[in-house]
Formats: sequence, C-alpha cells, structure tokens
Amino acid sequence: MMQWWNKMEFVDPQMFWLLLLLPLIIGYYVWQGKKQNADVHISSLKGFEGSDSLLAKLRPMLLVLRLLALAFIIAGLARPQSTDVNTKTSTTEGIDIVLAVDVSASMLAQDLKPDRLEATKRVALDFIEGRPSDRIGVVVYAGESYTKTPITTDQGITRRAVEGIEYNNVLENGTAIGMGLATSVNRLKESLSDSKVIILMTDGVNNAGFIDPKIASELAVEFGIKVYTIGIGTNGNAPSPVAQNPNGSFRFAMAPVEIDEGLMKQIAADTGGKYYRASSNSKLQEIYDEIDQLEKTEVEEFKFYNIQEMFRPLVLIALGLLGIEMLLRYTLFRTAA
Repeated sequence: MMQWWNKMEFVDPQMFWLLLLLPLIIGYYVWQGKKQNADVHISSLKGFEGSDSLLAKLRPMLLVLRLLALAFIIAGLARPQSTDVNTKTSTTEGIDIVLAVDVSASMLAQDLKPDRLEATKRVALDFIEGRPSDRIGVVVYAGESYTKTPITTDQGITRRAVEGIEYNNVLENGTAIGMGLATSVNRLKESLSDSKVIILMTDGVNNAGFIDPKIASELAVEFGIKVYTIGIGTNGNAPSPVAQNPNGSFRFAMAPVEIDEGLMKQIAADTGGKYYRASSNSKLQEIYDEIDQLEKTEVEEFKFYNIQEMFRPLVLIALGLLGIEMLLRYTLFRTAA
C-alpha cells in the first residue's frame, strides 16, 4: 500500500487551493442557522421537554457528507496519477580493445610499487572491470610477442589472462615494440566494431623483433585502429634487475630509465591516439582513468512509463457521499427540515 502511495503524484496540485472553500462553507451554514432561528419568550419549557431528539443531533452529518464529497471532487480535479517506470539499457556500440603489455625483465624495476609489471596489472584489472560491454584482449611481448587471449566479452577470461602475466624465460629477452604492436593489430584487423583501440605499454626502447614499429603503426592506421601509448617508469634512475641469482631471484641496482618517447609519441600521433608517461602508481591510474573517459561505450537508456489515472475512484466516492446525503435528507431527516 505504501508503494502505491509513493508512486502517486498530482498533475494539477494547485486545485487543492479550493479546499479553502470548506471552512467558508461551514461558516456560511453556521451563520445561516443563527439567522433563521428566532427568539421566542415563554414562561415555561415543560411542554418542550424531550423534543431534543437524536435526529436533531445527527442532522449536521448531512453537512459533513456534503463537505467530504466536495473534498473528494477537489482531489479528483488535482488529477492523481500512479506512474510505473521500466528502464531498459542497451549498448549501441561496443569498443574492441587490446592491452599490449611489455613483459621484459626491466618491467620488474621497483620505481613503481611493488614493481612496474604488478602495478600495470592492477590498473589493467580495474580498467577491465569498468568496461563490461566491450571486447578486450591481451597481448604480451618482450623480444617477441604472442596473444595471451583474443578479444572477448568474457571478463573472467580477460581478468585471468592479466592476472597470469609474469616475467619468465619463455619469451626472448628484449623489447620488441613493433612485434607487440603488430600482434595487437592482427587481433583487431577483422573486427567489425566502429571503435578499435590498442593500449601499448612499455618501459624501454625497441631493440628486438623483426617488425619495425613504424610499419606496425602504418598497419594500425590502415585498419582504423587508434593506439594509446604509455611509457612506464620514473624519470632518472630506478632500482632495476641487473643479474639473476642461482635460486632464480634477481639482484637489483640503480639503472637509468630509458624510454623511446619519440617513437611512442609518433605511434600515438599517427593513429589518432595519445602518449602518456606513467612515472608513479598514481599517475598510471590517472592515465587509465583518462583513457576510460576518452573511449566511452555508447549506451542508450529507454524508459517506459505506465500511467494510471486515479481520479475516477475519488469521483465515485464523492457521488456516493452525495447520494447518501440526499437519501438521508429526503427520507430520515425530512420531517426535521
């Protein structure tokens, strides 16, 4: 019942000002009653004892019924309505995205916490979670590259792919930016989506692979793919892995951070994207937040309104009260008129 009341609203609430007529009508009836009653002076009231009947006491109920009927009519004039709103959301255009992640040994540098690779994985996971309507794939590269998962709308698969990214000896060491970009383009070239995006992340310079990054960039342009490039690493020196111990752990030493920013800027400019420098965890998060805002999936929201007019029951109640009032006036209270 409370839900029905909360959904009801009045189209013409100004009609409730008419309720001010009710006290005026009451005042008029009281004034009329006094005006019609004349004073009679007699020596004794014995002859009128018992004349104050129950009907005389109940007669004001006729006025009450008429006022209630008028109040219901005024409420009906205010046009009460009950509205149910059903919302349907549909995605009109999804975006196909490939995350290309550098997994070379230098991504274990600890200028981002706990290291560059783990920091990259964390913000990538947040990015994936915020884009349920898009298809996202993952490519990893070092001295060579491969597809860890093709583009898919299954967030579970994509998240597990990102969580499973780690440095190992499977890939030849080095930084093959051209290979990583070309593999990402290959994942998107047959996409029918109007929006195709690659987020290319690296912390070094192109020093491996047999595909020139500029050639890969031209392929991206040919297939209408936009590339956002991110250089990962602080400015200056950073604690980086310089050797591996017999037990498999790394030894760290301060080493200069070298990122081919000129190449990354050129790739972004040629493809209509943008270059960013992630020198800290917070900056990396800001970069992903900005890309998330720049590449918004178009969503349409449809609202369906079911409007039910509620004035009819009020009018019927008013007519019923008036009918009862007239019936009583011309039957039970007729002799008292």
